[in-house]
Amino acid sequence: MSKARTIVSEFYMPDVLLDVEAVSTFLHEDVLLEWNSTKGFVAMHKHDILELSKDLKKAYIKSIIRISHFVAEENKVALRYSHFVKTIENPNEEMLLANFCVFWELKDGKLYRGYQMSQFS
Repeated sequence: MSKARTIVSEFYMPDVLLDVEAVSTFLHEDVLLEWNSTKGFVAMHKHDILELSKDLKKAYIKSIIRISHFVAEENKVALRYSHFVKTIENPNEEMLLANFCVFWELKDGKLYRGYQMSQFS
């Protein structure tokens, strides 16, 4: 398995997105995530991604990523996945949050440039 594939696989492990410290270890200082969603376009830098992680932690007790497609070549990775969560109000029910397609470029072993599209369930 390539180093880039390993890093991205670890980033999308269960509950990592709910752990701000863990998320921070994966992000390059100059990370930029360009995200097109059903709510519009947003460009996120490291601080923004960490704030999103904090918000996810406030709302959900479990985060599960189910990857259906994963392609890696050198320092670039593409994946398609569904993000499932469990809420504080209903911890026994797994809910589909959204479907994603993301392309990551890594630099210095960290997530550097991301291009993501999502569709809420």
